[in-house]
Amino acid sequence: MSSANSCPALMVTAPSSGSGKTTVTAALARHFVRQGKVVQVFKVGPDFIDPMILEVASGQPVYQLDLWMVGKKQCQKMLFDAASAADLILIEGVMGLFDGSPNSADLSKEFGIPILAVIDGSAMAQTFGALVHGMVNYSPELSFYGVIANKIAGEYHAKLVLDSIQECALKNHFFSRDMAQSLPERHLGLMQPSELTDITERLDLAANQVAQSEFAALPPAVKFHAPKWAASERDETANALLNKRIIIAKDAAFGFLYHANVNMLIRAGAIVIYTSPLCDKALPDGDALYLPGGYPEVYAERLSQNKHYIASVKRFADSGKPVLAECGGMLYLLDDLEAESTHFSMCGVLTGTAKMHTRLSAVGQQGVTIAANKAHFALRGHSFHYSSANIALEPIARSLYHPSLREGEYIYHGGSVLASYMHWYFDSCPAFFIHFFNQTLQLEHHDQAN
Repeated sequence: MSSANSCPALMVTAPSSGSGKTTVTAALARHFVRQGKVVQVFKVGPDFIDPMILEVASGQPVYQLDLWMVGKKQCQKMLFDAASAADLILIEGVMGLFDGSPNSADLSKEFGIPILAVIDGSAMAQTFGALVHGMVNYSPELSFYGVIANKIAGEYHAKLVLDSIQECALKNHFFSRDMAQSLPERHLGLMQPSELTDITERLDLAANQVAQSEFAALPPAVKFHAPKWAASERDETANALLNKRIIIAKDAAFGFLYHANVNMLIRAGAIVIYTSPLCDKALPDGDALYLPGGYPEVYAERLSQNKHYIASVKRFADSGKPVLAECGGMLYLLDDLEAESTHFSMCGVLTGTAKMHTRLSAVGQQGVTIAANKAHFALRGHSFHYSSANIALEPIARSLYHPSLREGEYIYHGGSVLASYMHWYFDSCPAFFIHFFNQTLQLEHHDQAN
């Protein structure tokens, strides 16, 4: 097997959030898919909603790349594998290019991926060139491929903006300010594609702008090398959950699910069964239940009215089978959820209540170390929510933000339920989740992250 694969690749990034990275990445993916190319898209950092849009545009699952949460070698492996199968690799950055630790620039440097900068030019003219100059020269190790001026009013505005760029070698183009191609947002980010009946039309309009630009041709190839694994790093998940039937909630209310988490379960031999708390009458038969995050507050009335399904969740938890709940999944297990001054009855599996707020309550990557089975399991993930919860359980651990080490989310364990606001990345510690779903996890005492 070759130790290196080559494939055209770009990192799509910006000076800040809200610049239009997702729109441009989706437009590029859609354009090349329409040319018959296989496009593999990745997203830097923890994110659920942007990847949903990018999956519709590319027709392929979107995975996370993050040097801390995912790890350098896992990132390297995913890029190496993608380069052998895809005609183009696109990576959407997170926040601004240099924001966070690690950040999009770090990933670009690590793997030698050229950068396409997307800059919102809606409220500027020649100052656009100064921003480009600053991004290009801030970190000389980075390689810039081009720049797209986004949200431009018209041809004259585009000329003012693009003529201000001093770096003549950069490819450039502009995206017009067109609401028909923009992607609607709400409190946790973009709306989910399943909620947009015209998502295909929006993506096609955006792709049309790529087709008329210098970016219509594939970028140069990048060489991606296979990682070298030590004996201690070998994957030991094979058959660890053989024929274990794991039920996963997945619908418009519970859609915040990493493909990598599902893949880990399948790699371990589990049988994954999806269920919809919105539409199904009851839980299907299974050995364990996984309730990921999502928008239970948006669909609270429908969730609370599905009484037979709620009853089946309570019976499942009462049976002693393992239940893993993250963020919105945890809120669903509580007694009550207050959204827009209205109280909605939830499952009542965990004694407690939650309330939605108009301001962000928590955001950021986090790690937690949990003592169990006479060992310490180090888990990584993140949180992002607009709610607060009052839960009548003593926490077994509390996460710490990365890299600040500020205190983060509580981890709760009650009966067979493990719950937290934290969204876990299973491959950060597969052994922990294998023990949990196998019901061989013996929790010991309160601990924190490192």
